[in-house]
Amino acid sequence: MAVIAAYNLTKQFKNFTAVDSINFEIDDSECFGFLGPNGAGKTTTMKMVYCISPRTLGSLTIYGMDPQTDASKIKSIIGVVPQDDNLDPELTVEENLIVYARFFGLSRKQYRARIDELTSFMELEKKLKSRIKELSGGMKRRLVLVRALLNNPRILILDEPTTGLDPQVRHLIWEKLRELKTSGVTMLLTTHYMEEASQLCDRLVIMDQGKILLMGNPHDLVEQHIPKHVVEFSLNGSCLNMGTIREKYDCMIETYGSRCYIYSNSDSVLANICKNAKIQHKIIRNATFEDLFLKLTGRGLNE
Repeated sequence: MAVIAAYNLTKQFKNFTAVDSINFEIDDSECFGFLGPNGAGKTTTMKMVYCISPRTLGSLTIYGMDPQTDASKIKSIIGVVPQDDNLDPELTVEENLIVYARFFGLSRKQYRARIDELTSFMELEKKLKSRIKELSGGMKRRLVLVRALLNNPRILILDEPTTGLDPQVRHLIWEKLRELKTSGVTMLLTTHYMEEASQLCDRLVIMDQGKILLMGNPHDLVEQHIPKHVVEFSLNGSCLNMGTIREKYDCMIETYGSRCYIYSNSDSVLANICKNAKIQHKIIRNATFEDLFLKLTGRGLNE
């Protein structure tokens, strides 16, 4: 049985459908991602899972329990890392954790052990007496993760966990999340970092306008749905006949503003196109998950 299962899951706000009859199953100890542009419905889906937004239609179960009738039981086994670091700035690191631990009814002996274990795990043990305003952005983010783990959750919800962090802190958090998954924690992840999704997710969905466009392993999806190589360059000053190039070389072509992207399974084909069209300032590279994401959801802003 899936840990989390949704069938025809729908969320409506008056005349607006934020989540439109989606289906997914999440297995035990899996990291499952929800990706999409702003307004795609991914955060709304997460809120339904952790019992703060009731569904409109369809079914949703967490370990066989219904969020609309078993919210307290479900919340007791879920840890949440929200987008914002909503820590109490007037308290120390230790005091923030103690207050939160008491929400879950942990005894002093229990929370003392968990705080020591988790601050060491996230390399924050030397900051227990520091006030929140004395912490860097990366320390605050790690502290929010520690807080989410205090109740020893079976499911961890991560809503853009590394936004705004430098690469060193991001990679540290990725490594800690991998360790948690290995220990048996099931994770739900939303992120705008395509590399993060590729690094962490066993499977994911790409959503747009409340619907699921694709589901699968991120690396498999790239192989299945987009050519292997891409050349990108500026269209300024060029007189390319896109129709001829597409027909002659069987390429996929995208343009956005003054930028052109030509995709092919052969990098030598792309090199020939550049040579014959006298394209000088270009980048030839392997296609990435971000290319697939932009192909499906568009390169323009979605606000």
